[in-house]
Amino acid sequence: MDPFSAVSEELAEIHGEISDIFRALSNGFQKLEKVKDSNRQSRQLEELTEKMRECKRLIKEFDRKAKDLESRNDPDTNKMLNEKKQSMIKELNSYVALKKQYASNLENKRIDLFDGGTEGYGEDNVLLASNMTNQQLVDSGNRMMDETDQAIERSKKTVQDTVNVGTEAAAALKAQTEQMSRVVNELDSIHFSIKKASQLVKELGRQVATDKCIMALLFLIVVGVIAIIIVKLVNPNNKDIRDIPGLAPPAMTRKLLWSAS
Repeated sequence: MDPFSAVSEELAEIHGEISDIFRALSNGFQKLEKVKDSNRQSRQLEELTEKMRECKRLIKEFDRKAKDLESRNDPDTNKMLNEKKQSMIKELNSYVALKKQYASNLENKRIDLFDGGTEGYGEDNVLLASNMTNQQLVDSGNRMMDETDQAIERSKKTVQDTVNVGTEAAAALKAQTEQMSRVVNELDSIHFSIKKASQLVKELGRQVATDKCIMALLFLIVVGVIAIIIVKLVNPNNKDIRDIPGLAPPAMTRKLLWSAS
C-alpha cells in the first residue's frame, strides 16, 4: 500500500503522477541516446523539457500540500514527506543536468556545421573575386547596387500600399461609426414616437370608456322614459305614476246628451 495514501489521498495522487513522469523521462533519455538525427534529438529534448516543467510544478504542489498537513501529522510523517520531497528534487535535477548535456552537444554540432559551410562559402567568394578584372568587379558592384535599389523600391511600394490600406480602413471605420451614430439617433426617435403613441392610445381608451358610460346612462334614461310613457298610455287612471312633465294628461270620457236621456 502506498504510504502517502495513509496521509492524504491527494498527496498519493500527486506522488503517482510524479513517478509516472520520472519513468517517462528515464525512457525518453534512453531512446534519445539511439537517435542520430539532430532535428529529432531537438524535438525529443523539447518534449522531455516540457515533462520536467510539469514535474517541477507537481513537486511544488506536493510541498504545498505537505505543509498544509504539517500541523496534523506526527513528526515522523513530516520527516518522511520532507525526505521524499528532497529525493524527488534531486532526481529531477539529475534529469535537468542530463538535458543540459544533450543540449550542449547539439549546439556544438550545429556550430561545427555552420562554421564549416561558411568557411567554404568565403573561400569560393575569394577565389571568384581574384579571377575577376577591375571592370568586372565594378560591373558586379553596380549590379548589386541596382538590385539593392530595386529591393528598396519594392519595400517603399509595400509600405505605401500598407499606408493606403490603412487609410482606406480608417475611412471605412469612420463611415461605419457615423452610420452607427445615425442608427442610434433614429432608434431614439422611434422610441420617443412609440412612447408618445402609447400615451395617445391610453388617452383615447380613457375617452372611449367615458363616452361609453355616458351613452349607457343616456340609453337607460331613454328606456326609463319610454317605459313610463307606455305604462301611462296603457293604464291612464293609475295614480301611482306621476304625470310626465310636458305630456298632456289623458282626455276625460265624454257622454253624449242624447245617450244620457
